[in-house]
Amino acid sequence: MINQFKSALSVYRSIIVSILLFSAVINILMFVSPLYMLQLYDRVLHSRSEMTLIMLTLIAVGLLITYAVLEWVRSRVLVRAGLRFDDMISDGLFTRVITQTMQSPQSRSEFALSDIDRLREFLTGQGLIAICDLPWIPVFLAVCFYFHPIIGWIAVIGAAIIFALAIANEVMTKNLLNEASGYSQSATHFSNTTLRNVEVIRALGMENSLRSRWSIFHRDALETQALASDRAGVLLSTSKFVRMTLQILILGAGGYLAITNQISPGAIVAASIMMGRALQPVDQVVGQWKQFVGARAAYGRLKKMFDDVPGEVDRLELPKPSGRISVEQLAVVAPGTRTPLLQGVTFSLEPGEVLAVIGPSGAGKSSLIRSMVGVWPIVSGAIRLDGAELSHWKQNDLGAHLGYLPQDVELFAGSIAENISRFRDEVTPAEIIEAATISGVHQMIQALPDGYETQIGVGGGQLSGGQRQRVGLARAIFGKPSFVILDEPNANLDSEGEEALAKTVLELKAHGVSVVFVTHKISLVAVSDKVLILNAGKMQAFGPTKELLQPTQVTPPAGSVQVNQSENGPAKKAQG
Repeated sequence: MINQFKSALSVYRSIIVSILLFSAVINILMFVSPLYMLQLYDRVLHSRSEMTLIMLTLIAVGLLITYAVLEWVRSRVLVRAGLRFDDMISDGLFTRVITQTMQSPQSRSEFALSDIDRLREFLTGQGLIAICDLPWIPVFLAVCFYFHPIIGWIAVIGAAIIFALAIANEVMTKNLLNEASGYSQSATHFSNTTLRNVEVIRALGMENSLRSRWSIFHRDALETQALASDRAGVLLSTSKFVRMTLQILILGAGGYLAITNQISPGAIVAASIMMGRALQPVDQVVGQWKQFVGARAAYGRLKKMFDDVPGEVDRLELPKPSGRISVEQLAVVAPGTRTPLLQGVTFSLEPGEVLAVIGPSGAGKSSLIRSMVGVWPIVSGAIRLDGAELSHWKQNDLGAHLGYLPQDVELFAGSIAENISRFRDEVTPAEIIEAATISGVHQMIQALPDGYETQIGVGGGQLSGGQRQRVGLARAIFGKPSFVILDEPNANLDSEGEEALAKTVLELKAHGVSVVFVTHKISLVAVSDKVLILNAGKMQAFGPTKELLQPTQVTPPAGSVQVNQSENGPAKKAQG
């Protein structure tokens, strides 16, 4: 399988070669100013030739224009390279973040999406440019030695001191910055998850307690960041002091050497400029060190994400399924755990059949549903759709043929039409209205102020629980799926909503769509063809609805299930 992160880095490295060539020409053009000063003081002032001054000035200005153009081109190439780098890994990263979040909900993998921005900003900013200029430091130092060894040694010692300060900055702040980043992520993660339940927070008077919990993370991040900044500030101030002192020492040494006729007066200014050019990349690296540390940490996390989390296999596109479902000796665990929540479940459905899954709380109903839509891992056994295991489908292709309404309906910020259409680009209004009509929500949507264009806010907060559930149902059946799974679809519905739900299930059945739903209400169980009873994570019974359930019993008490004895013999019971 191709590692998109490594491929993107490989492409970016080839672009860096061109950046280094640009940097070489740019650094050569940095000699323009000292050479101009040298010629001005040593030739023009002595010869008093106006024509020489004019020509030198024109040549210098022309070269500086070239320098400015190359700087602009280098920056533009870096920005475009960063955009290409982002394009190459962003899709694969988003997929891996979703995968890792499902596998380990507490991994905080969503922060990887900001890591790509942090890394790209470094790869396209002044930090990388400074690194590209670092190899030219010896050249500028060699020119300083050319003027005089004393000037050269002052420049070398100054560069060594500034570089040592940069290393000290790394050693003294690295761990603190990592800790601060961890605390900051904890605070952000806690606030994001907490604010999803603002009604409960305010109603139960939990605001002060939760604010105190968030403040602990936030304060730890600020204190650790402040300590790191204090240390870095001392080193940065020291670096600036060293650089300004070096300028004075260079000029003083140059003045002494000029007085003793060891160098010309023009060499004083030229040497000062050359030493500044030699120290500039080091100074920039020190100034960009924090960004460099952040980019390095982001690089490590992204590399680990792409190495540890496999991308989706490029599978052959399978034809649209008819809706034949087969579950064989299924065992399921929750992400990040090893204890099976479901064991030995086996059943099958033909296209157009409706299955009701019932049982007491904790029986494994939602675990079954989540495994059937491919979001929870299967320990053993198989779930097949038209004979092909779910893992044999491309995830997007499977999603196009699948309808899913989770127990906790999560809508997304946008319009009702966008949520129903699953935020797809190429959809027609007729397709959206058809899904809403089949699910019985069209009239409800029309009654809203902006109809289908009503903005529902983050999590669908502008809608009631029943409205969110009905919009979620329309989303589930959008695109004419072959297989629809509903987890407690009538939990928040009134009698009108339940009636619309029952009609929707019957209409899906009439169109040959297989339907599996979890419910505790007999009104919906009545429309099913088969019933699966779960208890303590195991099958207790499976069979035709009319034969299996007692007329008055929908949810069996824990540990027992009563079944009818039909004229043709007892209904099928699960073993174990």
